[in-house]
Amino acid sequence: MPWQTTTAALAVTFLPSTNAFTTPLTSEIWGNKEKWYCSDIETQRLVLRSIDAFLECISSETLQNPLVKDSVVDMVRALKSILELKSQSILRFASNVTVKMVNVLSSLRLQTHVLDLICPLANFLSSQQLQVAMSCATAMNVILSNLSSRHGSEVSQILKETKAVGYIVHNIKEFCMDDKPIEYFQEMASVLSKILLRWSSFRFCVWNDSMLAKFLDSVKVISEDSVKIPVLQLYSSLALCSNGAEKLLENGEALLQVMVSCMDSQNSCSVRAEAFKLARCLALSRRQCMKMMNICGEPLVEAVTSAMSNWSSLSDNSDKSQLSVMEEACRLATMTRWAGDHHIYFWKAGIDRLLLDLLLENHPKVRQLQPDLSMNDLINIVRKSYNANPLLLLRPYVWDILGGLAANCAENINHKIHGNELQLNVLIICACFSFIDSVRTLRQVSLKGITNMSECEAAVRAVLMMVYSPCKYIASSARSILCEILNSDFKGYVEYLLEIVKVGFTENKGSLQILVSLMSLACYCSQPTYHKLIIKFQGIKIMVVFITRWLNSPVRTKRETVVPHLRDSFSERRCCFPGTDDWEGEDILLLFSLWVLAELLHHSTISMKVHLFDYHSDLSEAQLIEKLQEICRDNFSHGSKWYAAYILSYFGLYGFPSKLGKRIGKSLGKREHSDLKLDIINEEPVFVHEVILTVRCPSLLPPSESVPKEKSSSIKSVRLSAHVDQQPLVKLLEYVYSGYLQAGAELVKKLRIFARHCKLEFLMQMLCRRNPKWGVPKPIFDLRPALGLAEHYFSDLILEAGSTTQLVHWKCSGCCALVPHLHVHKVILESSCDYLRALFQSGMQESHLQMIKVPVSWESLNKLVNWFYSDQLPIPTFDCLWDNLDPEGKLQEVQSYLELCWLAEFWLIEDLHEECYKIVVHCLDSSKYLSTKLIQIAANFSQWELAQVAANYMAPSYHHLRNSGELDALDINLVEMVRAASVRLAREGGHHF
Repeated sequence: MPWQTTTAALAVTFLPSTNAFTTPLTSEIWGNKEKWYCSDIETQRLVLRSIDAFLECISSETLQNPLVKDSVVDMVRALKSILELKSQSILRFASNVTVKMVNVLSSLRLQTHVLDLICPLANFLSSQQLQVAMSCATAMNVILSNLSSRHGSEVSQILKETKAVGYIVHNIKEFCMDDKPIEYFQEMASVLSKILLRWSSFRFCVWNDSMLAKFLDSVKVISEDSVKIPVLQLYSSLALCSNGAEKLLENGEALLQVMVSCMDSQNSCSVRAEAFKLARCLALSRRQCMKMMNICGEPLVEAVTSAMSNWSSLSDNSDKSQLSVMEEACRLATMTRWAGDHHIYFWKAGIDRLLLDLLLENHPKVRQLQPDLSMNDLINIVRKSYNANPLLLLRPYVWDILGGLAANCAENINHKIHGNELQLNVLIICACFSFIDSVRTLRQVSLKGITNMSECEAAVRAVLMMVYSPCKYIASSARSILCEILNSDFKGYVEYLLEIVKVGFTENKGSLQILVSLMSLACYCSQPTYHKLIIKFQGIKIMVVFITRWLNSPVRTKRETVVPHLRDSFSERRCCFPGTDDWEGEDILLLFSLWVLAELLHHSTISMKVHLFDYHSDLSEAQLIEKLQEICRDNFSHGSKWYAAYILSYFGLYGFPSKLGKRIGKSLGKREHSDLKLDIINEEPVFVHEVILTVRCPSLLPPSESVPKEKSSSIKSVRLSAHVDQQPLVKLLEYVYSGYLQAGAELVKKLRIFARHCKLEFLMQMLCRRNPKWGVPKPIFDLRPALGLAEHYFSDLILEAGSTTQLVHWKCSGCCALVPHLHVHKVILESSCDYLRALFQSGMQESHLQMIKVPVSWESLNKLVNWFYSDQLPIPTFDCLWDNLDPEGKLQEVQSYLELCWLAEFWLIEDLHEECYKIVVHCLDSSKYLSTKLIQIAANFSQWELAQVAANYMAPSYHHLRNSGELDALDINLVEMVRAASVRLAREGGHHF
């Protein structure tokens, strides 16, 4: 039978199907099933009362009734229509009913009606009626909290069209001025943080609002939780944008002070959790993390370790809010993956003891351990206690923290002296037990389909970081303990791990399985017994084949995408991060396969290395070397580049090959533009360039010559000691000029002496074949320091721009010329430019010029010189800064690259032309509307390929552009180019508008 309810005014019956929502006054109002409309205020009020009464009677059980479900559809349509009619006298009532409806309906039922409700709600955020705006914000909070991903793009478009974010920001800024209730700010800030968390495109206009920033500065000190929580959430959503985080940290002392104070145990768990989340958002990149630690490093670490020490109240996992705080603190503590002074603070706070408590739950037997226990006794005691702790949720973070501490621990720290030897040994034992369990679990993954391997990956990584730690004590202890725990039973697992890597690509093994297998093999390589076993099972062959296959068909993935405990809303929704901080990058599988191969080569005999390529007939030694050199040169992570260079050292090749180094290296020994001669007794002198030595290896210059008092046109001579051998000196200079050298074993011994004397640390590390240190960036070949003020006396050429806009306050510290210019060096310019080399060596009048006017703008000239000295162009970031740059600014930026395309073609610089071409295409791809302007500019510079690219982007809107007259300013041949592109697009079935 129909389900009935009454109101004081009128009996209302809710019926199924087409008559689901009828009253004596409204039966004629339904024009069709999809639309309800009535302009009568009293009827609207009646309907709202009926809906309100109906919602009062709904429970979770009755909501499943088909009759109720049908009635909900009609109620939503009626409510939407009433809101859209904007009857001022009932808006407050309507908004309150909307709040009640979204709270009553389940999240599943709500999804069906999201698009019906979100538009009118967003429109009323600008309402002058305080209660209406607040109720709409409350309703939107509920909707956005339950919004499914399938409606994300549509809701984003609605928010954009209604300018909802702008109205919310305005409401927040007006909060104090109009003496509004605290609930108003709470709802507005909460809905804004939800929008910014989900949609990155709205973040720029919020973090770039200086008035909002000032308001938040004043409101963040309010002590009520109802204010603290939305403020912290709002800051977190802004910090998800790298540029927003930079803005927050510019003058962030006050903010960080409040953030740290919110972490104190006197605050509620909700406030503490949000404070830790904010800190984590500010630490999403290494650079920003270091900025934060420079401001509040020690207090922040104290707050983190204090929260981690509350394990005793969590033994039964009963307090979920406290567990949430502790998990957030552990997540933040994984900042140990980056080197910095915060490691000192963590050790000072007793991080080893805290981690031990989290792993062993303060087990009494472990607490009573004596330092003089034998290693076997210690292992047996820990074995009995290890699995007693129920806090398994936190273990992956414990391993990540421990691994970061080990990877960044100083070389000569003696933990015996610091009194934490016992705790460290127990931690290492626990990690080794988890390593063994992980290897076993890895086999079960294939046999039983187990997918939860988060702790496995983290534990194996921790052991890997410890056995290869730069700290001698940790590395020695970890290898010794791992050797004790491993036994002959685990030899069978080695072959299985190799099999996973061997068939990884062919049988579609998961990336996480392959990753754990590679890291496990790298750990086994630290044990003499096992690395011999790996070599016996053709481990070198398997690694070479795997690396080759990966390079031919890269499987790019980041750790956080495959490891479950690292996946969360923050890491997935961040934006504008350049991705240069991650030592592993997206080629983690390549990195760890190179790591294993490097360790196998390190422990192999000479005969094994000679027969290395018998394993893989399709790959010669020269081909492998070329692939490794490509890794060093091309777009791979720092870790992969380090291990590729490490492997190359076993083939007598030391350093990092680069395009710029290869070009500059050709200048070594040539008399052209050289200004320094190294005289070697009984040997031919070596001609060098003081500017290159000053930047790359100043130790080779005598102190009296390194900073001459006045410029001289003659070549200066430096007589070297009789003990200097020409061969190693020339090889050292080869490295200085190119960043790379080749040498045999005997020569390497002599080179070590030179490298040590010249303080070339990276070269020394490679000559000694020391393991790459985790997290250390690859050294780059960069001569830009030569452009600094102190090096102007080496300059032998001045470059001026052909067209220069007025530069305010421009002044050269090296000369008194008023026209903007750059002091450069012929040897560096001609190394990368055949045109300039021919000009300088022609003997004509132009070859003796002290100044050259380059026919490009000042902006383009700066980019050009930057490329000559670093092989890098200052590429647009293509982030929110670019997206919000005005069209004129974007056009000016792209035009400079178009100028360089033309100049590179004229000056015969192919690499520069290719790079500029790619940048222009990328700019057009991100801002297609620039095509209508750039097509003519490209044609003016005779860059017809780029003109065609612009024409292709204009093709979909050809008819609109023609009818609007926007094509009238273009040359006829360019209009025809666009028309032809439009015709091709139509034939291919493309979309026009």
